[in-house]
Formats: sequence, structure tokens, C-alpha cells
Amino acid sequence: MTVVAVIQARMSSSRLPGKVLEALGDSSVLAWVVDAARGARSVDRVVVATSLDPSDDALATAAADLGVDVARGPLEDVLARFVVALDAYPADMVVRLTSDCPLLDPRVIDTCVELLASDPSMDMATNVLDRTYPRGLDVEVMRADALRASARAAVAHHRAHVTSWMMAHRAEFSVGGVTSDLAAADLRVTVDTPEDLAVVRAVVDALGARASRADELVAYLRSRPDIVALNAHVEQKPETSG
Repeated sequence: MTVVAVIQARMSSSRLPGKVLEALGDSSVLAWVVDAARGARSVDRVVVATSLDPSDDALATAAADLGVDVARGPLEDVLARFVVALDAYPADMVVRLTSDCPLLDPRVIDTCVELLASDPSMDMATNVLDRTYPRGLDVEVMRADALRASARAAVAHHRAHVTSWMMAHRAEFSVGGVTSDLAAADLRVTVDTPEDLAVVRAVVDALGARASRADELVAYLRSRPDIVALNAHVEQKPETSG
């Protein structure tokens, strides 16, 4: 099976504009997400899906400079943007990643792909069904035909949330869950605010490349409640990374 990882990204974040190109370690937030996708042995191609809006021209250039493919589509209809990416780069499975999750663990991507591949009746596999990983290590893997079916049917806010139509119509779409023994759903390493960025930078400064290993990430944060407290008050928006 061919697997494409699609990283949704745009510059016009309401709480931290341009966050995906913010510096992180020796590179950028976006570069860390790209590296995580490339590090997954199950992924055959990495695509950054951004919008056609001029505000995202710099992002498209940055993605191309990282050596990944770029697909551009509607700004607000992120689900349609995924279809644009799938049309341009056909695959059997699509890994949905968001550009504000720089500490993604490639091994979690592989686990989700393996679960979906193991059951032909399953339409999506994800680690967000029953959260055991920190917020910011979110992975969703869909069969291409299921993605296209949801894109034909989805309306209203489901167009922006990409997978929420599948989640809301479980009689039509079979969704499997991936869990771990980390018990870390209370931790937050997604980047949506300046406080979030401060946490992620602190982790990268301390762990370097090992920040992308979920077990080491969680162990470090458990040892540093002062860092966890920096963004503990931040409320998660329904969709932050489109």
C-alpha cells in the first residue's frame, strides 16, 4: 500500500500568526513536523497542504525548501485541500498531521498505519479516540476512499475539521483507536500560543532530537512541572492548525 503523509498548514493562525515557521532548535516548527513524517518507515511521501491565499506563499516556499511536495487549495475548506493533495499525489492511505505538532513521534505514525493496514474493514485509525498521548502527538490515518467519501458528504464545520465527519458518523465509518501506557493526556505540546511555543522550545533545548520520542518527552515533562505549568492554562481550540 502507498501511504502519503499530508501536513495541513497555514500562516493565518488567530492566536499565534506564522507559528509554523517559528524557530525551533536549529530549524522551524514546520521542519520538525516534516522530519517526523519522514522518520516514519510506513510513509512513502510527505506533502504540505496549504492554501492558495497569498498569505501562505512564504509557507509554500519554506516547504519546498525542505524538499517536500506542496499542494495548495482552499483556505477554510481544509477537507477539500486534502482531496487536492490526494489528487496530486495518489495513495491508498492518508496520514493526517497538523503543522503545529512539532514533537510528533514517528513510531506513533507507524503504529496507526499498521493498525489500519491490519483490518480491511477499518476506515480510520487514530490515537485521539481515547487520549493517552500528550496533546500535540495526534495522528489520524484514513483510507483514501473513506477520505473521499467523507469529502463528498461533509458539510459546515466538518469541512474545516477534516475527520470530524467520520467521527460523527461511526455507523458509516469504522474507526480504530491506538493507545499507550503513557497516561499523558494532561500534557500539552501542540503550538497554538506563545506559552505553547515556550514549552516546546524548552523541551527541544533539553532533549534535542529525543524530544520526538514520546516516552522520553513524557518522562522529561513529568520531571519538570515548572515547564508544564507554562501552558497548563491554555484551552484547546476546536481546530488550530488548518
